Amino acid sequence: MNGTLNKVMLIGHLGDDVKMHYFDGGNCIGRFQLATNEVYVNKTTNEKITSTEWHNLVVRNKAAEICEKYLSKGDKIYVEGRIKSRQWQAEDGSTKHTMEIQVTEFTFLTTKKDTESNKALNSQESTKNTNFDPQNNGLPINDLPF
Repeated sequence: MNGTLNKVMLIGHLGDDVKMHYFDGGNCIGRFQLATNEVYVNKTTNEKITSTEWHNLVVRNKAAEICEKYLSKGDKIYVEGRIKSRQWQAEDGSTKHTMEIQVTEFTFLTTKKDTESNKALNSQESTKNTNFDPQNNGLPINDLPF
């Protein structure tokens, strides 16, 4: 293989809501942390161990606006992207470093907003008062027989 590859695929939960940063010219970026877990059993103690890894994610422009609109802390998401390192000068003069995932594609797996609207819809359906007509073979009055 002559080329190189920088590709990341993650499934995890948001650690916080998407934080937006807007720039002159209308561009924007969204930043959020994603938690991935590894669960294993310690062979000597038979104890179940969960190890959490935190990833800094960056989405740009329209994708950032979509993420801000639909995602919130705790939501599960699948992302694809590439690893990017960057550094900058802090206000105190020190040099800071970070590793980020530049997201190129994503799929929402579960969102709290969807879950809450589904719960509200299900509770409305279950509390709906349905009247049955004994002369209509026990079918609900609102239902048509065809």
